[in-house]
Amino acid sequence: MKMLKELVLKNRSYRGFDESFHFTREDLLAYVDIARLCPSGANLQGLKYYIVYDRNEVEKLLPYTHYAAALPELHLPREGSHPTGYIVICQDLRITDNMRRLQKDIGIVAQTMLLYATEQGLGGLMIGNFELGNVKKVCQLPDYLTPVLLIALGKPNEKIVIVDVGADGNTAYYRDANDVHYVPKRKLSDLVIN
Repeated sequence: MKMLKELVLKNRSYRGFDESFHFTREDLLAYVDIARLCPSGANLQGLKYYIVYDRNEVEKLLPYTHYAAALPELHLPREGSHPTGYIVICQDLRITDNMRRLQKDIGIVAQTMLLYATEQGLGGLMIGNFELGNVKKVCQLPDYLTPVLLIALGKPNEKIVIVDVGADGNTAYYRDANDVHYVPKRKLSDLVIN
């Protein structure tokens, strides 16, 4: 079993995947099962999950998801590097129609699923920038289910490096000429309030 810090360090926001790797329904059900066990505010358990593993459905969903908004010129994910699965996290409006009510739950289950992927040698990306109406249509969701976050999943095929934030304080991620993705992180001493 891997230690948590090791998993956190390997758990990056991947935007490029090996398309030869495929998920089954059972594979993605295991992600939902792990999410099901997470804490939930007031124990409402107001999230539902739509899983996408069929290649055609993955490709239908892809145009309505937007990756790496800070690097629009790169058009990520690149052709041939698409994710091979999605989990669409939805809020069940029958349980609560307050769209802010489950924000903590969404973060908890999303991070837990991504850590689970990392433990399996896989990876993913939380996608909050997506076309709500089109995602609902592709997934054929009823009116009472509203997508709140998408998790793209697959076997990563890109290199991501954590670096310290420079003196200028810029936290924007970037890529070099070799397509290595760099993620600036603030130093511990910059985060602790004395």
